[in-house]
Amino acid sequence: MIRIALRCLSFLIAGNGVYGALVLWFHPPFGDALRAATATAWLLFSFFAAFRLLRPSANPTRRRIATFISAGLIGFFFGWWSTIQPSETRDWATDVSRPATATLEGDTLIVRNVRNFDWRSETDFTPRWETRRFDLAKLSSLDLIADYWMGEPIAHIMMSFGFSDGRYLLWSIELRRTRAQSFSVVAGFFRAAELIYLAADERDALRLRAKVRGEDLRIYRVRTSPERLRALLLVYVDEANALATYPAWYNTITSNCTTMIFKMAKLAGAGIPLDWRVLASGYFPDYAYAHNLLDTALPMAQLRERSKISATALRSDDLSQPDYSRALRAGLPGMSGTAP
Repeated sequence: MIRIALRCLSFLIAGNGVYGALVLWFHPPFGDALRAATATAWLLFSFFAAFRLLRPSANPTRRRIATFISAGLIGFFFGWWSTIQPSETRDWATDVSRPATATLEGDTLIVRNVRNFDWRSETDFTPRWETRRFDLAKLSSLDLIADYWMGEPIAHIMMSFGFSDGRYLLWSIELRRTRAQSFSVVAGFFRAAELIYLAADERDALRLRAKVRGEDLRIYRVRTSPERLRALLLVYVDEANALATYPAWYNTITSNCTTMIFKMAKLAGAGIPLDWRVLASGYFPDYAYAHNLLDTALPMAQLRERSKISATALRSDDLSQPDYSRALRAGLPGMSGTAP
């Protein structure tokens, strides 16, 4: 039993060594110059301590000393790790510098910091942040937008709320980068960036992805009742307002674009179960289809192909075109209504 316990403890120490080295890489406590040295030293010490515990002939006294030192350092490490808190006051990249907030006055939703940039390239753009008013009595549709940028398993999921006057309000839950950061899937596990709820004009968010980044966009009409549609929009508003006051970490698995949408759908009353496709974001549309939330008149394979809009987004690139969003949806399956 003692040997099994020591083996488990040694694996725990070694695993913490790998995890801790990655944390120290993304959060160097002694500055960038010592980033590699600090992470390597932690990794080597952890592996050495784990090896000492596994040695059959190890001196029991030395083994106990190694155990106590390892436990103390691990406790100190996690104590330090707990002090790293999300912030609202970093040197943010311009496109994620202003989180959306909103207030409700009767049936009028007032959304502040709606992003409406004119993108020419990733680094060349005209920034515009706007305040927009939406009549909730005209709320009529919800579209799931999947942006594929890394093959079929991985997609960025956005939700766009449509109104009968032809206007749309798109919500995108994203990693909030600083000016010095770029997106990293690995860094997303280690409190490297905060979470942000972006409200955007479709011409901004979809042109950026289709034209500037050359990504594969697909739009699916969500089948839901007017009551749940309104409830989900107000959950977005509540979550965005809370996040603007109390910042939170982005996490690649637990707090990303898809898992947060699932959380909000649950809060809004949609009784859909958790599924592995919530985590594999590229298959989130398949998950929605399986639960009758998308148009099921076509097989999913056909619906997937007919929902692609990147080519249409490029053809509809004229910024003066008043019906940009309508042009994107022309001829797409299931775009006639909101309820099943």
